[in-house]
Amino acid sequence: MPRSVLEAIKMGIWDFEPREVAYSRFDAADAMPGTREKLCALAERVELGLPLWHVNDRDDVEAPPPTARSRARRRRKPR
Repeated sequence: MPRSVLEAIKMGIWDFEPREVAYSRFDAADAMPGTREKLCALAERVELGLPLWHVNDRDDVEAPPPTARSRARRRRKPR
């Protein structure tokens, strides 16, 4: 069984899906979409056999990084 999509491609397995990993086990990418930093984060995930996307990845150029959004959400919660 391949560990990553790269290994799967080398083996001719075209429908490979990485194992499910809890989002708490790998970091979200704060980089803006399309930047070299974001592409490097995605490439690292592929090499490690992790899912390509994280639920808290920054997915909008105009949105603040996920860490800032998390802090803002905590401030808005009623007490």
